Amino acid sequence: MRPLIRLGALVLLSFAVATTAVYAHGFTVGSLKIIHPWSRATPNGAEVAGGYLAIENTGQEADRLLEVVVEGVSRAEIHEMTTVDGVMKMRPLANGLEILPGKTVELKPGGFHIMLMGLKVPVTEGAKLAGKLRFEKAGSVDVIFNVEAAGAVHDHSTAN
Repeated sequence: MRPLIRLGALVLLSFAVATTAVYAHGFTVGSLKIIHPWSRATPNGAEVAGGYLAIENTGQEADRLLEVVVEGVSRAEIHEMTTVDGVMKMRPLANGLEILPGKTVELKPGGFHIMLMGLKVPVTEGAKLAGKLRFEKAGSVDVIFNVEAAGAVHDHSTAN
């Protein structure tokens, strides 16, 4: 009976590790950790999508996300979404997004996000979108955006 219990525990542990590996992935450039870049699947014919991730600055000085390039997309912009007097407003950040030292900035639905415009490829669940993030001080890093379900949400604080 004991070997069976050990086998069951091993199977559960393997499943937990495999599941975490599928959903949580990260990249590093300089003192910045890029946590779980992802996007939501879009309906057929959609021309826009959102890109999401978290950026943790483990360094001693601020840095700034200046540019995002994603394959299969005409243009990617760093946006901020706010609600003013009950009206949601979205605008591109002309000077990029600052990441203060010792802080994590989360790009998520309803807040800071990457607007992917002019989709040239289907954004379907399970797909991967290759991208590049360019920072003011840390330089550039290649990343992969995992495409999750259309209604997906993600808490980046659990992805470390």
